[in-house]
Amino acid sequence: MPIHFALIKERKTPPDRRVVFSPRACQEVIEKFPNAKLIVESSDIRFFKDDDYIKAGFKVTNDVTACDVMLGVKEVPIEALIPNKKYFFFSHTIKKQPYNRKLLQAILDKKIEFYDHETIVNEKGHRLIGFGRYAGLVGAYNGFKALGLRDKLFNLPKVEQLHDLKEVKAELDKIKLPAIKILLTGNGKVAHGAKEILDHLKIKQVTVEEYLHNTYEVPVYCKIGIHNYNKRKDGKHWDKYIFYNHPEEYESNFMRFAKVTDMFIAGHFYGDGAPYLFTREDAKHPDFNINLVADISCDIDGPVASTIRPSTIADPFYGYNPISETEVAFDAPGAITVMAVDNLPCELPKDASEGFGKMFIKHVIPAFFNGDKDGILERARVTTSKGKLTKRFAYLQDYVDGKE
Repeated sequence: MPIHFALIKERKTPPDRRVVFSPRACQEVIEKFPNAKLIVESSDIRFFKDDDYIKAGFKVTNDVTACDVMLGVKEVPIEALIPNKKYFFFSHTIKKQPYNRKLLQAILDKKIEFYDHETIVNEKGHRLIGFGRYAGLVGAYNGFKALGLRDKLFNLPKVEQLHDLKEVKAELDKIKLPAIKILLTGNGKVAHGAKEILDHLKIKQVTVEEYLHNTYEVPVYCKIGIHNYNKRKDGKHWDKYIFYNHPEEYESNFMRFAKVTDMFIAGHFYGDGAPYLFTREDAKHPDFNINLVADISCDIDGPVASTIRPSTIADPFYGYNPISETEVAFDAPGAITVMAVDNLPCELPKDASEGFGKMFIKHVIPAFFNGDKDGILERARVTTSKGKLTKRFAYLQDYVDGKE
């Protein structure tokens, strides 16, 4: 039996030019799954134009109400939600974000069967799709753009002015870096995206011991994980299971890196209750050496003390004065320059959309035609067509009721 999918128009402000499927990915879907039918909601903002989809053989229309499954990227405005449909998008509700409570309430009221991209995981709970790599790529690039502007070394164009990742890397080929020490945190897709930029620049990667104790006449970087910047309070050996279950038994060991780091790229995942990497008091310490933070993780007023607000694609940099604990100009003397854009993949819509589409075709689309044999859809389903939360997401009931 055919299933009709719709690529819906992104309606969030500021505009997002990404899409779940490029025209070529749409062709791949119907080639691999003959019972999949795809139409495209007309959009004047997405990277791929309406004509690109028409040329690829797909209907473009302003009315997608006949479709079964709506595929979007960012939050759908409440007034645009079509009742009694299946929807996929990033809702930013599963962590009980207060600013989107009404969105989840509306999804339930309209009896929408909702799947959050963030909840598409394997049986071990590992996320299967996302834009992490592209956040890492753009975030690291923006960090170097900030460095060039602040220190008057070079002037990289904004990523959004470039066509694709190939052009991004071509611009990086034109710059020369000073002998700085760069620290990268994380082991996931975000950190690997950032590492891709560092490696493209041919920056030498060094070990933790080398990084902490050696000086260099060329730029170097060190990539570290949570076991490198957290330590047991009781002095015992690191144990990741204890860290994840009892983070209160750990304290930050980040200052040993902060003393020798010039530029910090934050690509880690931060779990609730874990020690902050560095606090406002740490940043005041005379030995604290970091003067530029590309905070891709972007947890506000949290584990990276200099990140006091998100920045924007239009205005990506600001300064943090560690003494006054206030925002200043990004190039103010004594300031920590901060890049904390919280929607980085939007700057690279072509590559981000193509990469996302590949993951969605690999992991999600098959589940519609194989009886969901791997449980992908069942695990990801947040709400039912009867206007109820699924058992897996029942913890959101207090949030929906306005009690949290």
